[in-house]
Amino acid sequence: MNVAEFLDPGAWMETMVGPRYVRLRKRIEEGIATGVFPNDGPLPPERELASLTHLSRVTVRKAIQELVEKGIVVQRQGAGSFVTGTEPNRRVEQSLSRLTSFTEDMARRGLESRATWLEKGIFFPSPQEVVALALSSGDSVARLARLRLAGDRPMAIERASLPLDILPDPASVNTSLYEVLEAAGNHPVRALQKISAINLDAEEAGLLGLDPNSAGLKIERTSYLENGRVVEYTRSTYRGDAYDFVAELRLANR
Repeated sequence: MNVAEFLDPGAWMETMVGPRYVRLRKRIEEGIATGVFPNDGPLPPERELASLTHLSRVTVRKAIQELVEKGIVVQRQGAGSFVTGTEPNRRVEQSLSRLTSFTEDMARRGLESRATWLEKGIFFPSPQEVVALALSSGDSVARLARLRLAGDRPMAIERASLPLDILPDPASVNTSLYEVLEAAGNHPVRALQKISAINLDAEEAGLLGLDPNSAGLKIERTSYLENGRVVEYTRSTYRGDAYDFVAELRLANR
């Protein structure tokens, strides 16, 4: 079946429920699953989708945006919308404009996230942690270090440090740290991130299933509560062949 026949609204519009943009999103998902829209291939432009489905461009745009948010489709500036693919080694596009957890990121892409714990407990802080978390002399720090996986694929090594009054029991974190923080009313609302390109050392490469000196990304993030207090200091190492970090930039007003 070609694209025009597949998107003919007479074949599917009245048999689906929900707003029209939801029906179109589901129809495109069916097309991706059945190969009408191949992995890594482009979707028709918005104007063509609107013409083929007899829907408005606003409706088409909302359907595409839902696919983007689910990680099924990626939009490339000046090139259009593309199916991200479902192969296990596909790259993940990560927005720098939203503060989310690894668990949330993978769930939005339909991927199962897992973690292998490397360290979890209460420790004396390093000089770097004292400065980053604004700790006082004699304070201790909660540390969480884990290897993050999407399915069976190692994706990142994440090391988080938090003040004890923010996370008094590190053992309470089983899956998502942010879920635990939110339940305690300590969910961060903003963060500053520093991203650096690195070559992975032997230990990091081994954990990520790569060769030593493979390309990686190092990210240091300091997260804050609404009142401006530092709530989390995280150092993460991502495999360079798995992530593309994307940021939307706007021209400053003149």
